[in-house]
Amino acid sequence: MRTLLRYLGGTALVGLLVVAGTWVRVGQIGAEDMTASSGVDAIVVLGAAQYDGDPSPVFRARLDRAARLYRDGVAPHIVTIGGGQPADRTTEGQAGVDYLAAAGIEESALTAVGAGSDTLASLRAAEPVLAGHGWTSVVLVTDPAHSARSALMARDLGWTVQTAPVRDGPAVRADVQTEYRLRETLGVLYYRVTGGPSGISATVF
Repeated sequence: MRTLLRYLGGTALVGLLVVAGTWVRVGQIGAEDMTASSGVDAIVVLGAAQYDGDPSPVFRARLDRAARLYRDGVAPHIVTIGGGQPADRTTEGQAGVDYLAAAGIEESALTAVGAGSDTLASLRAAEPVLAGHGWTSVVLVTDPAHSARSALMARDLGWTVQTAPVRDGPAVRADVQTEYRLRETLGVLYYRVTGGPSGISATVF
């Protein structure tokens, strides 16, 4: 019985350390801005909710961040990704492109990938589009807590990845940080174990 208890205690301790280490890493990546000054093929904006073509505040913060990076010369292209709900008249990807075009970004620099109901599916949908253009290095724009999981998935697709988390908007409010970071910690662990989406990517705002 003592041996069994020691084994169970050791297993629980290892599990706790793995969760704690992932929690720390999610926070570290979310706090970093890995953006190079130039030389990246494309800025990839992870989708978020849109309402009949109008990006939600969370999505607008990501799009505004991408626009600033583009104007700073970080990359010559912006790819907005994300599908839509069955009743939607447009997709997150298309809503993102429309928003950026209205903000003055050249349409020739914009590409919409309007597919995918979660982070992994959206990135997988974008992979052949980027490959068709020969784009292999990307800057991912999303929320701080979401950066670690999305970067892990993108690297598994063979991309060279940098992250540029948003620094304003609803996703960085103090009252949502603990919940969001915990959710993404569990999402990273789930993805590492299964290689699939966690099913916990619903917006908490």
